[in-house]
Amino acid sequence: MGSVERGTTVSDTDPMEKARGHSIDASVASIERNGFRIHLIDTPGYADFRGPALAAMDAADTVAIVVNAANGIEHGTRSMMAHAKERGLARIVIVNRIDAEGVDLPALVDALREEFGNECMPLNLPASKGRSVRDAFFQTAGDTDFSSPGEAHQRIVDQVVEIDDEVMEHYLEAGESSLTAAEMRDALEHSLRDGHLVPVVFASAREGVGITELLDLVERILPCPSETNPPPFRDADDAPFAVTADPEKHVVADVFKIVNDPFVGKLGVFRVWQGTVRKDSQLLVDDGRKPFKVAHLFRMKGRDHVEVDEALPGDIAAVAKIEDIHFDAVLHDAADEGRIRLEPASFPTPMYGLAVEPAHKGQEQKLSQALAKLAEEDPCLRVEHHKELNETVVRGLSDLHLKLMLERMKSRYDVDVVTRPPRIAYRETIAAGAEGHHRHKKQTGGAGQFGEVFLRVEPLDRGSGFVFDDETKGGVIPGQFMPAIEKGVRQALDTGAIAGYPIQDVRVIVYDGKHHPVDSKEVAFISAGRKAFLDAVSRARPQ
Repeated sequence: MGSVERGTTVSDTDPMEKARGHSIDASVASIERNGFRIHLIDTPGYADFRGPALAAMDAADTVAIVVNAANGIEHGTRSMMAHAKERGLARIVIVNRIDAEGVDLPALVDALREEFGNECMPLNLPASKGRSVRDAFFQTAGDTDFSSPGEAHQRIVDQVVEIDDEVMEHYLEAGESSLTAAEMRDALEHSLRDGHLVPVVFASAREGVGITELLDLVERILPCPSETNPPPFRDADDAPFAVTADPEKHVVADVFKIVNDPFVGKLGVFRVWQGTVRKDSQLLVDDGRKPFKVAHLFRMKGRDHVEVDEALPGDIAAVAKIEDIHFDAVLHDAADEGRIRLEPASFPTPMYGLAVEPAHKGQEQKLSQALAKLAEEDPCLRVEHHKELNETVVRGLSDLHLKLMLERMKSRYDVDVVTRPPRIAYRETIAAGAEGHHRHKKQTGGAGQFGEVFLRVEPLDRGSGFVFDDETKGGVIPGQFMPAIEKGVRQALDTGAIAGYPIQDVRVIVYDGKHHPVDSKEVAFISAGRKAFLDAVSRARPQ
């Protein structure tokens, strides 16, 4: 699959990835091996770019967590293991760099079991000082650097038979020899799917050690599309919707990645969970009613896009130039599936922000379009437009995340920006309840204006916004004027009461007032509402 050091990996296709020697985006590589089609999704290991990694989990049957034998368990290891467990995915730990100087592999296995549970068990073991590995499940002979294949095999069998009472009973009565190959395979698959077994395997990717053995395990024991736990889909009534890996059923597919390719255009990369997507077929996006034609259907291998005729359950494929497609979209071919949605995964909140503006005048529209395309591709990149501050803010997971996204914008879209820390959008609120009153009366010889409002204000919890209630009785203020009062209050909310910042988290209750059958007009109650509100706020400990 190539070398990171030499910049020849199939998955790291972006020039920035090649230059820095690590992944920034999720990349798909599909391979054919021994009659199996295996879709590998290579995701970033750095926490700064974990958005694409978390998004890709909803397209996977198994999540492989790579642990550097020299570094041990890191923060990213914990967060990815926890997220995969939360989504009900099979997990496997790949201990890489087993041939590095000074590594303590037995201690690392103990640490994995202590951190993630006793279900973490070696399925193979390093041998010849990390220059090879030996199987510990299907074969139990040979020398290893620690433990032994026989001991490891026994622990695995003891673990997986616990998943099925009948299998466990046979095992306790007559031993492993009483179990058929099918019973052991079913127990193993069930244990993987339920998280009762987390295989630990050993490798040195740089030297190619353990890679063939790893692919053999993928083929022989990891869940296939009909055995996996699909992500949580929900129907129009918010009830769970079960998808099945049946190629004859209606199509249900989930878009987990968007790529704005400068040559192909907008690519939507999706996992087929049900049905068969065929070239020239018609698909719908979410609850849309206008289908699009699958003019080109691609299977991905890094940067290469290979056209195919169909995608079956378990396949990862892509369609191009469909503007309605977006991250987390559900693709389907039946109106009944139009309101099926994927329960959203949790993503970290982007806390780091930079205010950006084009370095050259006249590029405002170009900047806006470039930022929108970048945000389409990364669920942890957020673009905010603050109208009151006349400012555009880009938020990400770290300074490095933002730096590389802005570098990408320059290289891909030729947009230079000037950055600075975001300005603070201050807000005003109140800390107590109070009452306010205003009578608007204008008599200048022509048509008069009259409106009188009594109201009270109450503080609300932070983030509650604004609530407006009418508690008047007996028609003291006709209902036709209540929207005018609310309009006046909202004008005051926007302009503030202390320093000109918007007021938020307040409830306004209009409880009394007066009107005139001739002189009462909308403009009078707008003014009365605004000034009555400001009168109340001045007494309500504004802050």
